[in-house]
Amino acid sequence: MALIDDTRNAGMMTGEARVEDYLALLKPSVMQLVVFTAIVGLLVAPGAINPLVGIIAVLCIAIGAGGSAALNMWYDSDIDAVMSRTINRPIPSGRMSREEALVFGLVLSGFSVALLGLATNWVAAGLLGFTIFFYVVIYTMWLKRRTPQNIVIGGAAGAFPPMVGWAAVTGSVSIESVVLFLIIFLWTPPHFWALALYKQSDYGAAGVPMMPNVVGNASTKLQIFVYTLVLAASAMLPVVLGFSGMVYSAVAVVTGLSFILLAWRLLRTGEEVAMRKSARILFNYSLSYLFVVFFAYLADNILARFGGFV
Repeated sequence: MALIDDTRNAGMMTGEARVEDYLALLKPSVMQLVVFTAIVGLLVAPGAINPLVGIIAVLCIAIGAGGSAALNMWYDSDIDAVMSRTINRPIPSGRMSREEALVFGLVLSGFSVALLGLATNWVAAGLLGFTIFFYVVIYTMWLKRRTPQNIVIGGAAGAFPPMVGWAAVTGSVSIESVVLFLIIFLWTPPHFWALALYKQSDYGAAGVPMMPNVVGNASTKLQIFVYTLVLAASAMLPVVLGFSGMVYSAVAVVTGLSFILLAWRLLRTGEEVAMRKSARILFNYSLSYLFVVFFAYLADNILARFGGFV
């Protein structure tokens, strides 16, 4: 614990941060998925939005995501310093102080919510503000270090962007946007628990109670498999409820079955090295899964506007 505390204090004694350090605070790799799902929500929403206003809305969502990521790094700088995949982030590496990250994150978060409200509507702005609050306060500050269910509950933060994009156009939330939220929400546990399986020594060193460190590998693999089954079934809701047609249906079936197969292989793998390799394969696949499914949903809805579902 002394190492963590010393590293947190050391983060205050830094030189000047570079532009790339501020960009790193935004977690650009995570932001890509947030922005993409928000764009899908915005484009499939009924009604029209001025293209410039739409661009501003997407930028606000991206800025809000970046602001919340900076606040996450501010608060988690102590555990970032003892995890191999995060040790080179701007604060634990000593390139930036915690205070700089805090101010940067607060300014970006406040600016994004205010601008989104002024440019579109306050329903969308309220959803964006709640998303930032949920990620920073509910997940980062409260759940992450206290319960192995951290990523299950906290995963809601990453599922809100398509709802925000939808609300930016319509000024409301509907069943379609809720279904998009649900797909991301159910995708989050198998995605992050697969990461935790092959990075569990990192989480153990940092004292973060991720599922493998608390209940063991066997239980975690079983829960990944169960969540994957539920995710694959939920991904069919747009078809069942009449929001999409054959294109999305085909993609959802193929990607869902592939996800289930990889989760089953992980479940059946017992040897430690092979298990970690299988978990990594599942994690990497899960990254592309959400992009493919949401792109198929967008494509199907675009095709529907040119003569009905294919």
